[in-house]
Amino acid sequence: MSNNWQCPKCDCRDYDTDTIATTGSGWSKIFDMQNRKFTAVICSNCTYTEFYRGKTSTLGNIFDLFTN
Repeated sequence: MSNNWQCPKCDCRDYDTDTIATTGSGWSKIFDMQNRKFTAVICSNCTYTEFYRGKTSTLGNIFDLFTN
């Protein structure tokens, strides 16, 4: 994340980040494959959260299929 991120709600510049994975639609939903990755940026002051799409790998998606 950029050092110049600023919360659009409270103008705070302090934030935490986390990563989440979600299922898409179709076959990934049926097999509970979490093939969508996002980075969450959470404001340290008001907890406003923005999500940014991340990259996924084919190998990671296959591993997720067999470890659910």
